[in-house]
Amino acid sequence: MTAKSFQRFYKDTGIAAVESGFEVQLDRRTVKTPHARANLVVPSRPLAEAMAREWDEQGETVRPDRMPLTALAFTAHDVAVPQRDGLVEGLVRYADTDLVCYLAPEPPQLVERERRLWHPLLDWLALTYDAPLTTTEGILPIAQPAETKQALATAVDRLDAMRLAALSSSTRAAGSLVVGLALLEGRLDAAAAFDTAEVERTYQIEQWGEDSDAAEERDGIRRDLDAAERFLTLLAG
Repeated sequence: MTAKSFQRFYKDTGIAAVESGFEVQLDRRTVKTPHARANLVVPSRPLAEAMAREWDEQGETVRPDRMPLTALAFTAHDVAVPQRDGLVEGLVRYADTDLVCYLAPEPPQLVERERRLWHPLLDWLALTYDAPLTTTEGILPIAQPAETKQALATAVDRLDAMRLAALSSSTRAAGSLVVGLALLEGRLDAAAAFDTAEVERTYQIEQWGEDSDAAEERDGIRRDLDAAERFLTLLAG
């Protein structure tokens, strides 16, 4: 969740232990989230300290887009808590359009890359969550088994708000719930998640080059996946 830039109004940053975890403070006052106006509390001291550093590193203008850990914590409080059911449903809907289910029919080099990267993830998903996904060649949409989507819904709904926020961000960035879950569970790191999600575009760039718009978009995807990985690592303490 992002917010507009604003003038810096504080001098000191820090954290404080509270009953539910650790809160981020500015001039000894608890930071509030933009929408729910909830106290910015996270369950992990390392995460709270890293978020406080994000606030401390701001200049005269505070740029929320340069505070990815704080943004994920805001999403946890402002979306993953009050809109939990809708967030879970939206993530499960990725199953019908998940990029790892739509293999390119050609050229052979791309087909082989996708199979090498995607098939192990599909096998992992089926074994880990009892959620086998149907694959196809091309872009015509396919419906996934209801049992698979229910298994994914159960798995996603078990997550706490912090991890749900990280999963939501990484899934949107990758265009894949499978990749998002693999990052969440440590099956992929951020760099591997990027390579997996961007395999087709990387191949196209190798053939014909990359324009500035594509480069900017890919940089954004990489930043989002890196932030989600770091958030989850710090959350684990």
